[in-house]
Formats: sequence, C-alpha cells, structure tokens
Amino acid sequence: MKTLTLSYWDGIPLIVYLILLFYIGYRAYRRTDVRDENDFLLGNRSLTLPAFVATLVTTWYGGILGIGEFTYSHGISTWIVLGLPYYIFAALFAFLIAGKVRAAGQFTIADIFYNRHGRSVGILGSIFLLFMTTPAPYILMIALLLQIIFSWSFIFSLIVGTAVSTLYVFFGGFRSVVQTDKFQFILIYAGFIIFLCVLWINLGGFSFLKQELDPIHLSWIGENSIQYIIVWFFLASWTFIDPGFHQRCSAAKTLQTARKGILISILFWFIFDILTITTGLYAAASLTGINPLLSYPLLADKFLPPFLKGLFLTGLLAVIMSTIDSFTLLSAITFGRDLVWRITKNNSRTISDLTRIGLILTAIISIGLCVLFPSVIKLWYVIGSLFIPPMLMPVLTAYFPKYKLPIRMTFIVMIASFTLSLFSFIWGQIYQIGNTPSYPFNLEPFFPGFFLSIILYLVLYLTTKITK
Repeated sequence: MKTLTLSYWDGIPLIVYLILLFYIGYRAYRRTDVRDENDFLLGNRSLTLPAFVATLVTTWYGGILGIGEFTYSHGISTWIVLGLPYYIFAALFAFLIAGKVRAAGQFTIADIFYNRHGRSVGILGSIFLLFMTTPAPYILMIALLLQIIFSWSFIFSLIVGTAVSTLYVFFGGFRSVVQTDKFQFILIYAGFIIFLCVLWINLGGFSFLKQELDPIHLSWIGENSIQYIIVWFFLASWTFIDPGFHQRCSAAKTLQTARKGILISILFWFIFDILTITTGLYAAASLTGINPLLSYPLLADKFLPPFLKGLFLTGLLAVIMSTIDSFTLLSAITFGRDLVWRITKNNSRTISDLTRIGLILTAIISIGLCVLFPSVIKLWYVIGSLFIPPMLMPVLTAYFPKYKLPIRMTFIVMIASFTLSLFSFIWGQIYQIGNTPSYPFNLEPFFPGFFLSIILYLVLYLTTKITK
C-alpha cells in the first residue's frame, strides 16, 4: 500500500492531539463515579445543549473515509444517498421520538424493549443491537489510515487503532466520550475548512471542478439505480433505532435540549457534508488510479504543506475515533448490561464492570469482523439491510405502545423479517452474475424483510383489534 510523505512537522498535531485526548479523558474519569450506573452510562443526565450537539455531530459522522470513497466514485449523488435522507429521519426523530426517549427515563433501547415488549423480545433486540453497534467499520477505517501514515501492518494498525480509541472510555464511560467529542468537534471542522481553502487557492473554484469532472460526478443520481438510492434512503431510518441517538436523548438535561440539539446537529451535518463532498470532488478531479477509500489522505499528501497536512490527517483520525469510542461503549453496554446482566442477574459484578468486560470483547470481535470483511461500505450496507427491518417497528411501537403487538407476535415478526432479509442476502452471494449479487426478484435484501415486517405488523394489529 502506498504510504504518505510526512515530515516531523506533520507529527506535531498528532502528538498534541493524543496528549490532549487522553488528558481530557482522564479528567472526565476523575469526575465519574463508575459505581453509579446513571453516571457511568449517561453522565448523570446532565448533557447541555453545546455538549449534546458536539457529541451527536461527531459520533454520527464517523464514516469519513466512506464519504470520500463514495464521492470519488459517484460525485454529488453522495448527498442524495448519504446526506439528505439522514436529515429527514433525524428531524422526524427530533419531533416524534426524542421527547418520548427523554421522558421514559431508561438507559438503553433494550430497557424499553424489556419493559414494553417483554423478556424474549428484549433479549432478541439486544442481540440485534449488538451487531448494529459494532464499531468494526470505523476500526477498519482507522486501521487503513494508520497503515498509510506509518506503514504498519494491517493487523497491527487494527490493534493500535482499537486500543487508542477505547482506552479512555474503559475508565471514564460516557462522560469521557462527551468531553473528548467537544475537542474533536472543533478539530474536524477546522481541518476540512483549511484544506478546502488551500485547494481553492491552488486549483480554483467550481469552474475547475466543472471542467475536470465527468458529467456522472455532477449528476444528482450518478450511476446509481433508483432502487439503490431508495434502499439507502430507507437505511437512513437507522436513525430511529440508533442507540447513540437514544443514549444522548436520555442523557440530555431536558427534553428541549434533546430536540433543539438534534435540529442544530442537522445544520452542522449539512455544513460538514458540503465540506467533505466538495473535498471529495477535488480528489476525483485531481487523482487517478487510487483506492477511493483513501482519497482524502492521498489528496492531502499531494496538496497540503507540512504541518497543515498533519493537522488535516489528525482531523480525519478525530472524526473516526469520535465514533469508535461511542459505538464501542454502546456495544459494550449492550453485551455487558442488556444481555449478560439481564439474563444472569449476576449481582456479584457491577454494571460498569460488566460493561468494561464488554468493551474488551467488543474490541476483539470488531477486529475479527474487519479481517473477515475488509470493506467499509459493505459492512454498513449488510448490517443495515439485515437488522433495520426487524428492529424498526418494535422500536417505534415501544414508544407508541397503543400500536404494539402482543409479545409473542412481536417476537415472530422480528424473526421472520430478519430471516427473510438474511435468506435474500445469502442467495445473492451464492448466485452472482459477474461478481454482482443476484437477489430474488431483483430486490435488495433490505426490502423483503422490511415489507414483511410492515405487512405482518398491520395484519396482526388489525386482527388483534378485531378479535378483542
């Protein structure tokens, strides 16, 4: 793999960043009572508006190299596929669900499942959430970035990236995540703004992009099929069942903090989308024959001077690490608290102890997934296609209990929709045409499970109402 040309000046921002990161994480640890579940998992539900925005914005945008990959390959259609749908579902979450999450006073989505749908649905939902919260895609990105910066082996980069991103979370819990996210929020915006200014000065503005890019990159749809775009649109409904959204709304100081925080975050996501997509277009116009996943660091290597190059690369690390720490904590909570503690009722260990054990296991499992599936986009797509269909309706009806089904019916719907999507996915992998999966009826795996879940819910709900 091609490595970057770096100087000692480029190492200064990275060293300063790591020192400050662990210092901030350590201070948060000193303020955290690890024996108090409310403090370790939710920071005593005292999240202010600025902190809420900083942690939500940085956590929900960890797939930065994936954005560069998609923009390099597909141009401005990235905004239609990976931008606009998430604004819509985030706004719906703010108005429809955020208040209910805050008022519920629970710690996790699994808590709501156990309370509203029963033990069997709670266990099954926790297992699905364990896959949805895996930090594997982000650990893969940070490993690739470390590999191209330091010329380390892939496995060693995976181990180092995972360890650095989760060590302070092991000690400080949610408070460490929030405090480090504030710092990283400033860094990621500064890096891209400075980089775009350099590109604009050296290459020119939109006239340069229009001249150098092919029409596909300037098309809102690009080469993507309508079905592909629709799938990605519905994958954005992940927002409704994202444990990070629920955790931050539960930790917010007030309902107004949660609702305003999400709406303000949408504005910051839009700004960051403009920065990242424009930078990706410069990469498509200036670089040829590269791995699209590494378009941002390779573009920086070509155009940024020493120190600014290091600052931008540090910003990329910050984007990814701010998501890894949050997802690792969520996955660990799901394993340690929502599964092990709930099933065994083991009172000999505190929940924070079980969560820390979960952190270690989550890191190991994520490294294994990265080795087996070394593709960020594929990891996103597969996880979303398999686990959103069975989870969406149970989450929504948990917060709108008037429309929920009996426990056994909810469990059956979840199993049936997951199984159908999984069957469709496996079928496509077995029967390929020119290395392209051939799914039954040419439907992407998301749709069979999604439509089955909706139809079964409607039929069973109406049947239940009629028979009462």
